[in-house]
Amino acid sequence: MHKPLCDVLVMSGKRKGVLLLLKNGRMEMEEILRSLDTTRQALLPQMKVLEEHYLVDHYDDTYELTTIGKLIVDEIAPLLNTVETLESDIDYWGNRNLDFIPPHLFKRISELEECTIVNPSITQIYELNDKITDSCYNSDSVSMIAASFHPDYPAIFSEMANKNVKVNAIFSKDVLEHLQKNYYPFLEEMIKGKSFNISFFPKLDLVGLIVNDHYMLMRILKNNNEVDGQYILCNNPTALEWGKELFEYYLKDSVPINEISS
Repeated sequence: MHKPLCDVLVMSGKRKGVLLLLKNGRMEMEEILRSLDTTRQALLPQMKVLEEHYLVDHYDDTYELTTIGKLIVDEIAPLLNTVETLESDIDYWGNRNLDFIPPHLFKRISELEECTIVNPSITQIYELNDKITDSCYNSDSVSMIAASFHPDYPAIFSEMANKNVKVNAIFSKDVLEHLQKNYYPFLEEMIKGKSFNISFFPKLDLVGLIVNDHYMLMRILKNNNEVDGQYILCNNPTALEWGKELFEYYLKDSVPINEISS
């Protein structure tokens, strides 16, 4: 008795994993086992289900997608990747306001698959992430969106300027006004500096985004628009590209700041 194909595709993490692995071509069983971090005894029943539904063939100990398998996986792979990304931290994603993400990037949210949801302890909740800070100093460029201000920003920006790091920053109205009121000499120096490009975005619906050559960090509002300490940290190339495209999306509608009044 055959299962419904939808059940075959989504009701087993191991079957999903095999199909996505074989999307890139045939693989030996040992390679599949290593990639899925499982045992032959645990995987063989799932391989049998895939073969019985004509999705996978095998020769000796090598497996590949059938013609039907290739057709289905090509169509459903984006969905499976999206499901895998969201279900790994569904409580986080389900409680976030994701309206700030433009549709073309929302469809590609699976590119954040290898990212980590960081939940800092109460003693670290107001501290900047060391990986982000250190990697900013060792990057050629840093792009950031900030709807909140951290008192360490002036020192960090000054250090990046000393290291000739190119900084592109989009600030909310509140952050820009705070800098102008409390850090006027620093803001003026940033605007005049060759390493800094500062822009203003009227209404930001995310807390912040930082993308450098090595990491991306993103803070997202909760559904009720409250701010908490959790954030997304990524260092895989697809997530970095996703983050840079998100920055560019906001940059095109931002207003460049070339001078300020005292």
